[in-house]
Amino acid sequence: MQRASLHDARRRASLLFLAVFVGLLCLAHATSAPAQTAAVPRGSDEGARILVVGDSLSAEYGLPRGAGWVSLLAQRIESTALGYEVVNASISGDTTAGGLGRLPALLTEHRPAIVVLELGGNDALRGLDLAVTEHNLSEMARLSREAGAQVLVLGMQIPPNYGRAYATRFASVFESVAQAQQAELVPFFLEGIATDPAMFQADRIHPATVAQPIMLDNVWPALEPLLHAAGQNARSADTPPRNPSPRTSSHSGL
Repeated sequence: MQRASLHDARRRASLLFLAVFVGLLCLAHATSAPAQTAAVPRGSDEGARILVVGDSLSAEYGLPRGAGWVSLLAQRIESTALGYEVVNASISGDTTAGGLGRLPALLTEHRPAIVVLELGGNDALRGLDLAVTEHNLSEMARLSREAGAQVLVLGMQIPPNYGRAYATRFASVFESVAQAQQAELVPFFLEGIATDPAMFQADRIHPATVAQPIMLDNVWPALEPLLHAAGQNARSADTPPRNPSPRTSSHSGL
């Protein structure tokens, strides 16, 4: 009887381990899944795209489809008739290193007029070297600008229990990148949300549906001027000068 009970106990333990292991595999798969593209009808400008490169905060993690701030952004743009397509290339769990690795192909494929960078939070959660985080974000901004896009950096903060010096240094990364790369900056993406438990899902990490409009409102004041500037630049590029004067140059090529 004792031997049978011991056998049953070991069997239950094995099944429990298997269930936990499978659960972890499913969670890993879920947190690495890319967000679905949220888009609005495009206008006449071929380059009228906004590319959002972020992590779970932008990938609708744990939210109903279409409830995330990027989807709300697409809806708001559609209501203003600005004619942009919003491409959400965010992946839950992504770091600045992952974003930097993905960005060149994204720029080639989508040719965005504006790039929104929402990365860095997972770097801090993993205690990564913030000099590397800053380098990665700076390179992403540089590559985006060289591809002809304007850049918006979404700043993040972490609690001081990660170490006050580390938390202060982390918050300064985003401002440093924005200044160095002539990018626009949202100082704190989760302003008005971070200290309110009601704004978060059960994990206390990911913002809930109710928080998504606030996140968009945090982004909009910095993004809206870029929308008009990018649209004006595109129209200017399509309009030849009235009295073009010939110019000569020793440079061969474009």
